[in-house]
Amino acid sequence: MSAGFFVDWNGDLRSTDDPGGGYACEVDLPARYVAVMSKTGALIHEATLYKTQADIDKAGIKAKLVPGSHPWGSPKEGF
Repeated sequence: MSAGFFVDWNGDLRSTDDPGGGYACEVDLPARYVAVMSKTGALIHEATLYKTQADIDKAGIKAKLVPGSHPWGSPKEGF
């Protein structure tokens, strides 16, 4: 079961279960916080946790949900 969703630095919506890029999410449910971590444990991105689509809609977020296979950046950005 997914902890929820977050918005990445490109404005895309991602699942905390499959953030992609070889990254993993650490989720603090009470704080509604997502820490996206690299394989070596470096903090890559911080975001707000949205548990459901209703929470995303209520926040007015119109981001597109992307799969983990979707790149975090472009080749010119080094991704």
